[in-house]
Amino acid sequence: MDTSRNAPGAARDSFSDKIESLTQLQRILITVGLVVLILASAVWFLYLPQYEKIKSLTTKLNQVEKQLVKAKKNAAELEKFQAKMQEAEAQFKLAMKALPENEEIPSLLTSISKSGQDVGLEFLLFEPKAENRKEFYAEIPVAMNIKGDYHNLAMFFDKVARLSRIVNIKGISMSRIQDTSDLSTTCTAVTYKFVEPEPEKSDKKNRSKGKKK
Repeated sequence: MDTSRNAPGAARDSFSDKIESLTQLQRILITVGLVVLILASAVWFLYLPQYEKIKSLTTKLNQVEKQLVKAKKNAAELEKFQAKMQEAEAQFKLAMKALPENEEIPSLLTSISKSGQDVGLEFLLFEPKAENRKEFYAEIPVAMNIKGDYHNLAMFFDKVARLSRIVNIKGISMSRIQDTSDLSTTCTAVTYKFVEPEPEKSDKKNRSKGKKK
């Protein structure tokens, strides 16, 4: 009975005896080993999972930063594009103001003729030709044969250039009139008017199909 009760105590005494029998160096090595084991366990179970999480979050953060830089760049380019579009629209509206409507053409032609008469030119020919239609405007050429000196002719061209509507003088040819100081000038004044774009053929077909139904 006494032997079995003293067995744990005997084991403890045996373990203590073994510890006491170790040299100081052995004790230090064992202590260091235990500390290393505890630190390794802490790193494995606590630090490594957090490290992997931080690494994953860092990668995602870098991706988001790249996307943000790209988004800012696209936004800047969009602002530039919108600014260019607004500038183009403003220029288009300005150009449209310089294109007369149908009802303004007669008064514009009268203005061209009057500009020449005001500076002392004589029109031997002033003949509007057939329209030359483009996408959203039409050219209206006017064949002219003008009699007058060079100075008055230059004044006429200058007055035409200053008209509120667009008028281009093309195909200028001059010849001196015999026994006079006047010139006979043939040229073409080209003015323009705005025209509505024609509907697409497909739209016409769709409308005709709808009527048939």
